[in-house]
Amino acid sequence: MTDDLLNRLERFYDAVPRDRAAVERHGTLELFLRQSTPYPFYARPVLGGPAPTAADVAAVRARQRELGVPEAFEWVDETTPGLLPVAEAAGLSVLRAPLLVLDPARLAAATDLARIIDADAPDAAADLAAVAAVAHIGFGSPGTGVGDAGPAERDAALTVPDAERLARELADIRSGVHANALAELPDLGPVASGLYQRAGDVAEIVGVATLPSARRRGLGGAVTALLARHALGQGAGLVFLSAASEDVARVYERQGFTRIATACIADPAA
Repeated sequence: MTDDLLNRLERFYDAVPRDRAAVERHGTLELFLRQSTPYPFYARPVLGGPAPTAADVAAVRARQRELGVPEAFEWVDETTPGLLPVAEAAGLSVLRAPLLVLDPARLAAATDLARIIDADAPDAAADLAAVAAVAHIGFGSPGTGVGDAGPAERDAALTVPDAERLARELADIRSGVHANALAELPDLGPVASGLYQRAGDVAEIVGVATLPSARRRGLGGAVTALLARHALGQGAGLVFLSAASEDVARVYERQGFTRIATACIADPAA
């Protein structure tokens, strides 16, 4: 059962960037290079290929430096177990992120704490700007602990997407490739956000963040559960996510997710 899940996830990871990235192959690794997105991509093992070698990692890093893009690698440890020691031997710092899949029978009950963004609503552009601003502030203070940063910092980080980017984001929502969620509090506005990206019948929840001043109120969990429920309602047969830490993983476990593997995210050590 786990092998089947991991194979489905590998196909998802391989498919997701291909509609907005150029792909270069370097031995047993593929380097995805952004084209129609503001976000940089990464290198990952060739689908179904052998374990990457130290020479492959070195070749990709040289190409990334040549292009001025992040020296980033992503993979699932249980699927490509030989890459972790190779990456660390090359001097890369590897985040071992718990990878969890949803058990629909355990999905947390619906609440009214969060809502899905409607691409055709008059305030869709403002909502998407709020998603990005909340994520920027939330990820700037990692973890689950309460902090000082709140609505003032969020508002200072607000930027309206340019017309091309906004059009692409709205098109992705309408096509079902993405869905975005916001949680709001009276007098505070948007305080938690997240989204999912979809390929075929698999959806990955990403970017779940809460303003530090609004943590420990169940808002990140509410966003996660809403996105999971929405994905299932749109026909997804598998919903998954990766957690930045064990503490964050426990938040997701309370929403009905179960750990099955470890997602590895590598970049040069500080």
